[in-house]
Amino acid sequence: MSLLEAARLAPSGSNAQPWRFKVVKDGETKLKLSQAAYNQLFIADAPVVLVCCADMKGYLDGTVSGIQDLGKIGAVEDRIKDIILKRVSNMNTEAVQQLGDRITLNVAIAVEHIVLRALDFSLGSCWIRLVDEQMVKDIFNWDNNIRVVALLPIGYPAESPPPRKRLKLEGIIID
Repeated sequence: MSLLEAARLAPSGSNAQPWRFKVVKDGETKLKLSQAAYNQLFIADAPVVLVCCADMKGYLDGTVSGIQDLGKIGAVEDRIKDIILKRVSNMNTEAVQQLGDRITLNVAIAVEHIVLRALDFSLGSCWIRLVDEQMVKDIFNWDNNIRVVALLPIGYPAESPPPRKRLKLEGIIID
């Protein structure tokens, strides 16, 4: 629960908190998930797999807007609140794919909170984005209001691979 609590506390645009997580522990479902991830069988071996999703419903029907709550407590100026509300109302006319791409960024922040918190418990994790989203949705009988962002197998690492190549600090700073 500590991992999901870290996700719950993550920031999100307009405090919308669109993340949803399915906790999977049973072997049969983990095997199906590994098949949906193009037979990446190590997924089925993990003790727990989180299916990390975005809940699109509130965006599609116009009912989500945490910005109003932020405005009420004075955390956001009225003019900024008005700009965001206008953008939210315009989102309803966007294609679902474009909207989903924007919302999944919020989910990614929450997932990374999980990954970082897992390290406190010496747990390993692995982002899986190569996944057949429709297959995952079919496993759980989810409709189009749920968008699968990633699978996140979590467990105690069975190996200690060497660090992967990383750019030097100078390589990530733009002049």
